[in-house]
Amino acid sequence: MNETTERFFREIADRVGYDQVAELYLFPVIRQSGVEAAVAVVAAYPDPNVESHRQRHIVYSASYRYTVKGTARGKWSVEVVAEADAPLITIEEVVRGVVQRSGGQFEPERISGTEFRSIVPAPEVVQSEPV
Repeated sequence: MNETTERFFREIADRVGYDQVAELYLFPVIRQSGVEAAVAVVAAYPDPNVESHRQRHIVYSASYRYTVKGTARGKWSVEVVAEADAPLITIEEVVRGVVQRSGGQFEPERISGTEFRSIVPAPEVVQSEPV
C-alpha cells in the first residue's frame, strides 16, 4: 500500500463509514499523462436502523484522480457513489465478470473489512467537555 492508496481508503471510510466496509476490490492504478487514477468496488453493511435483509450489502463504486505532474500538480478528486445492493457472492461474480471482459489483463486486490480497518486508522473520537 502506498500513501495515495491509503488516502483513497481514508476517503472511502469517511464517505461509506469506517465500520461499514465489509470488503473492497481495488483495481490496479492507471498512470497516464501525469495523472494517476484507480477504481474500487466497495461492499458495505446496510444501515442497521433500516429494515433490510442482512445478507445484502450496499455496493459503492469509488474512484480517485490525482494529478502528479503539470500545472495542476497535487489536484485530488474522489467520487464514491452507492450503485446497488446485493449479496457478497453477487458482488464477487460481477467483479470476476469485469476481469474476464478485460481479457484477464488485471486482477483486483480483494481486501476484507478487517484488512481495510488495519490499513485505515480509526477515526478520532472527539469527546465533549462536561458542562
